[in-house]
Amino acid sequence: MTDSKYFTTTKKGEIFELKAELNSDKKEKKKEAVKKVIASMTVGKDVSALFPDVVNCMQTDNLELKKLVYLYLMNYAKSQPDMAIMAVNTFVKDCEDPNPLIRALAVRTMGCIRVDKITEYLCEPLRKCLKDEDPYVRKTAAVCVAKLHDINAQLVEDQGFLDTLKDLISDSNPMVVANAVAALSEIAESHPSSNLLDLNPQSINKLLTALNECTEWGQIFILDCLANYMPKDDREAQSICERVTPRLSHANSAVVLSAVKVLMKFMEMLSKDLDYYGTLLKKLAPPLVTLLSAEPELQYVALRNINLIVQKRPEILKHEMKVFFVKYNDPIYVKLEKLDIMIRLASQANIAQVLAELKEYATEVDVDFVRKAVRAIGRCAIKVEQSAERCVSTLLDLIQTKVNYVVQEAIVVIKDIFRKYPNKYESVIATLCENLDSLDEPEARAAMIWIVGEYAERIDNADELLESFLEGFHDESTQVQLQLLTAIVKLFLKKPTETQELVQQVLSLATQDSDNPDLRDRGYIYWRLLSTDPVAAKEVVLAEKPLISEETDLIEPTLLDELICYIGTLASVYHKPPSAFVEGSRGVVHKSLPPRMGSSESAESPEAAPSAVQAAEQPAVIPTQGDLLGDLLNLDLGPPESGTPIATSTVQMGAMDLLGGGLDILMGDESEGMDGGSGGTFAPASITTMPAKLGAPLGSGLEDLFKLTGGVGTLSGSYVAPKTVWLPAMKAKGLEISGTFSRQVGSISMDLVLTNKALQVMSDFAIQFNRNSFGLAPAAPLQVHAPLAPNQSVEISLPLNTVGSVMKMDPLNNLQVAVKNNIDVFYFSTLYPLHILFVEDGKMERQMFLATWKDIPNENEAQFQIKDCSLNADAVSSKLQGSNIFTIAKRNVEGQDMLYQSLKLTNGIWVLAELRIQPSNPSFTLSLKCRAPEVSQYVYQAYETILKN
Repeated sequence: MTDSKYFTTTKKGEIFELKAELNSDKKEKKKEAVKKVIASMTVGKDVSALFPDVVNCMQTDNLELKKLVYLYLMNYAKSQPDMAIMAVNTFVKDCEDPNPLIRALAVRTMGCIRVDKITEYLCEPLRKCLKDEDPYVRKTAAVCVAKLHDINAQLVEDQGFLDTLKDLISDSNPMVVANAVAALSEIAESHPSSNLLDLNPQSINKLLTALNECTEWGQIFILDCLANYMPKDDREAQSICERVTPRLSHANSAVVLSAVKVLMKFMEMLSKDLDYYGTLLKKLAPPLVTLLSAEPELQYVALRNINLIVQKRPEILKHEMKVFFVKYNDPIYVKLEKLDIMIRLASQANIAQVLAELKEYATEVDVDFVRKAVRAIGRCAIKVEQSAERCVSTLLDLIQTKVNYVVQEAIVVIKDIFRKYPNKYESVIATLCENLDSLDEPEARAAMIWIVGEYAERIDNADELLESFLEGFHDESTQVQLQLLTAIVKLFLKKPTETQELVQQVLSLATQDSDNPDLRDRGYIYWRLLSTDPVAAKEVVLAEKPLISEETDLIEPTLLDELICYIGTLASVYHKPPSAFVEGSRGVVHKSLPPRMGSSESAESPEAAPSAVQAAEQPAVIPTQGDLLGDLLNLDLGPPESGTPIATSTVQMGAMDLLGGGLDILMGDESEGMDGGSGGTFAPASITTMPAKLGAPLGSGLEDLFKLTGGVGTLSGSYVAPKTVWLPAMKAKGLEISGTFSRQVGSISMDLVLTNKALQVMSDFAIQFNRNSFGLAPAAPLQVHAPLAPNQSVEISLPLNTVGSVMKMDPLNNLQVAVKNNIDVFYFSTLYPLHILFVEDGKMERQMFLATWKDIPNENEAQFQIKDCSLNADAVSSKLQGSNIFTIAKRNVEGQDMLYQSLKLTNGIWVLAELRIQPSNPSFTLSLKCRAPEVSQYVYQAYETILKN
């Protein structure tokens, strides 16, 4: 008989009857009554009045009845905390019951009763259960610790439960291990700073052993935990990969994805030349393909994850193109995702196959899918150059079908093909012009107008075509209006005599009759350009356009690396980091892939203790560069709060689109070589013991700092490189930044000139540096006291310190900077001269110098030639001393002067030098020895800069 009868009663006065039944002597009657109570509770009736009577039923050996009572307790303990204390004795007794099921049930229920008063009574029973001889009880108790930690974290820490939990990782039972890992991971997630899962090779070995015998959920917990471990070298990474690989053949797709996550992460550490690397790539493909035979919802999750994997390592699935071909009965969301992956995998080898498929899709009935298929053909043309011609002819065939939406999509993608391959396929323009009248979507109209304007000289009736669009100018969308304005100005510059009226008409429509600020501004700019300097107008409007890149929709590399660490979670489906959609602090821990093997070389300083600022456990020179952008995404460019130190540059920000066009600027400006910042100001030789100034308090102290660096004037014997333009106005909406670096009296500063070349006032300036090789960071906010009016410049000396976050850059002295004002955030990168980091206490004792020189291995020695330098040894010595390169000894060997010198960088690295000078020869030989040989090249550049200026 089923239990549905308990839900059908509609009697009044039921509570009273139930009370009587609960106190009955007959066990069966009691059980029936409790079932009725639970049924009422389930449908939402308030049966809390029966609390004492139900609690009395706990004293029973019947497991079913006990489960029901515990269920009731969990539900009502919160509303009746005083009554719930009555149940504590029974819990304590049940935790010592001979039946392990009852012991586990008691400890599970205790964890679910979220009442502070009861929590402290649960500690003793929980401690016993954590050491119970039965694994079922231990695994339940492990999860209970996580629940208890959620209610009262302090209590759990004081009672030492976390240490017991860590011990359970070494338990003999795999399920206990898995639950202990799950509990610790859960606790660690809510307390990211605590180092709970302190994994080492021994504990990893235990986890890998437990992995083979766990349930599937246990395996997922263990794999997720492994993914957070950082192997010490490639051999350990390979051995973990070998032991995780069998999980790829598991029936549960969550286990497969968790295993893929671990392998994707640790593959970063394997050299691509290893045979094992190739084997692993081959092993990863079949399980991913198998996931695509599941039901559509699972397929979608698998495809979203595969999309990330293909962007990171396309070679894994390059031979599996066919499995991504769309089936007729796939839901639209699966079709679109497959299409995306097909384009990512398209290459010269499989393009014929792909194009045949896409052409087929373009004749389907689903409009969204057809549009995406037509776009995909265009993307293939841009990605695989050899296929461009076939793609264009396929698109022309589709245009001939005269299906409206197909024609419009085709025109949009042909515009992109023209931009990728100029002067190649313009013969098709005539066909496109035939379809002008059928275009009704803004994007397609704008694309067509762009084509007519761009190739106006090849189209006889270009003016008529554009005039036809002009008739309904005010009804067009902004996108079309802007394109039309530009196209007619292009046409006028190409055929000035015939189109004078047309250009005047469009300029007056855009400026006088329009209330859209973008359109008006562009109209006025063209008007002024044409009226003041038609030659300049031609250069601006008809300039060579940059070719468009292959894939514009790739995920930004830093974000992709983070998402790879979240394979198999919601983040991998949304393609967003958890911080973008998880509210509150839980789960917002930024993860990143381990560094590629061989990319970080640690080197210790020979003797000086690391400065107090640098953490003691970080003797290595420079951690590895994660990638170009590093943490620029996390810039918090708001004004600093008063009274807080400025060096906290690692504030994280949820908003990920700070970049805008900043990526291109960053990549473009890296080429500004040493002239971008080669030069510094050198303190006179007498000031040798003054410590480097680390920062400045805000407020009044800041002004003194500026007065100091601005008012000292150039000290004798020091050289400041002339300021060079770091951020041109055209890349920063009118803001031009030029500057140089200097070191004076132990303080580093960045001397900037901000010039406003825009037409509007600029204000609210702020500056932030990306993590860099030596931790350079602003020691005070960027203070521009008055708003910067158009055509005005302001000079600022920004004090710097070296206590910022450290990340190895390439080149080593690369500094990526973000500047914010009321208009936008702008990014640029510059190279700072290394001598601004030479500290005043860099003179080594002679004996120490000799011992260190011998101690540093010979392969760390680098030789350089400094040419065209006509100074004598004394002049060289005093010039270098001015910038903290100290001469320790001077010898004359066979007519050559030998100078032995030392210098020390802000992060405690010593560099030893031998400079050979022949009186008659303008070429000097410089030998440098250092425990961090990657620094030598930049020290040599500093020598050259100092001696030649």
